Amino acid sequence: MTKIVDHWIGGKTAEGASGAYGPVTDPATGEVTTKVAFASVEEVDAAVAAAKDAFTTWGRSSLAQRTSVLFRFRALLDEHRDEIAALITAEHGKVHSDALGEVARGLEIVDLACGISVQLKGELSTQVATGVDVAALRQPLGVVAGITPFNFPAMVPMWMFPLAVACGNTFVLKPSEKDPSAAVRLAGLLAEAGLPDGVFNIVHGDKVAVDRLLEHPDVRAVSFVGSTPVARYIHATASAHGKRVQALGGAKNHMLVLPDADLDAAADAAVSAAYGSAGERCMAISAVVAVGAIGDELVRKIRERAEKIRIGPGSDPASEMGPLITKAHRDKVAAYVSGAAAEGAEVVLDGTGHTVEGHENGHWIGISLLDKVPTSAKAYQDEIFGPVLSVLRVGTYEDGVALINASPYGNGTAIFTRDGGAARRFQLEIEAGMVGVNVPIPVPVGYHSFGGWKDSLFGDHHIYGNDGTHFYTRGKVVTTRWPDPADAPAGVDLGFPRNH
Repeated sequence: MTKIVDHWIGGKTAEGASGAYGPVTDPATGEVTTKVAFASVEEVDAAVAAAKDAFTTWGRSSLAQRTSVLFRFRALLDEHRDEIAALITAEHGKVHSDALGEVARGLEIVDLACGISVQLKGELSTQVATGVDVAALRQPLGVVAGITPFNFPAMVPMWMFPLAVACGNTFVLKPSEKDPSAAVRLAGLLAEAGLPDGVFNIVHGDKVAVDRLLEHPDVRAVSFVGSTPVARYIHATASAHGKRVQALGGAKNHMLVLPDADLDAAADAAVSAAYGSAGERCMAISAVVAVGAIGDELVRKIRERAEKIRIGPGSDPASEMGPLITKAHRDKVAAYVSGAAAEGAEVVLDGTGHTVEGHENGHWIGISLLDKVPTSAKAYQDEIFGPVLSVLRVGTYEDGVALINASPYGNGTAIFTRDGGAARRFQLEIEAGMVGVNVPIPVPVGYHSFGGWKDSLFGDHHIYGNDGTHFYTRGKVVTTRWPDPADAPAGVDLGFPRNH
């Protein structure tokens, strides 16, 4: 019997009522294993109503009450991390170790949320005028929504809802319809941890559900992670309806390798950053920029390492890379490789014909490596979101920086060098929101914020860290004057000396 994934509204499972369902496949076999209910406008409204009702009490709850729930949730999440990783592998396809890493990175944000009292301390200035004090505080917004992608079905939701609920908001999540089970399991753990009904809700679906969240008058803010075209749409639509928006878009992350770099370390980094999670990461390195005469040797070293990657089902401990999420996405990625030579690139490795014995119907693609890629090629210009690495050649450091800065994306970038002066110049001159120095995937730890520049981010706030706390709260300044008891009217003695 095919498994059915339903919504989570008001602290319990809510069966889909629209009659519309979407398929969820096992990427390793191509088989449909699950049906996920698609929400109607009315079902989205029910989730928002449950969240709005819960906010009347949760928004006024104490910091101690909120953090105690989150501490219990953290313990349960740690206890069930293998189970959640298995759900991710079954529906996304990534190998189990990678899925475990995703859960661990999500735990970082739960840790941050457990200590939210420090983030929400506020400020006080006394005696700004005679008898006058001024206090600045931050308060929750109300109902907030999150719309998350398929590539990190547990981590990206945890970039959002732990901080949101810790700040006193209630939350409606619309996870990817391609791998929804991990999010539903997180909802169950939140309920087990004692989160009041309605504080966290899930609606599944497509554009109908998304558009209703963007338009709903009771949704105060929207967080999104996904492709740039959709991020631009989310930002424009939600902003037009008066909502606060953080919309993280796509990327084309570059790794600049200088002639003095340790080429073995650079090749190791390029392979792990380009092909980990089958390249389905917004922080994947998809373009290596080789400076000077090192290009041939660097490509040789990358090829030697890439050819050894073991591709197979994510449930197999021997596998280092799994399949892509859907057949349609697999075919799209393959088309970039098939067309690369005609656009002037040298195809060093072509993974488009790869299959796995016993799993021939899975969404398989092998490792692809393209060299001497011109900036005019689609394989360079587009975010491929698959295991395809492009190598570009430039003559100087300045040429490399100019090439990277000309990209419309500005999510993450890295430099590999032994020269501290060059690294310092790079981190100041490069136009990207996250920079790695001899670190290929510079995803910040939980207490620093994640976000890009240019077409990689729409909105003013990055996600999690201090920006996350600010996004999910709004500031209020209170100016107070109280009469001194010594100035009480005559005839009333409060025991204070009248000496002024």
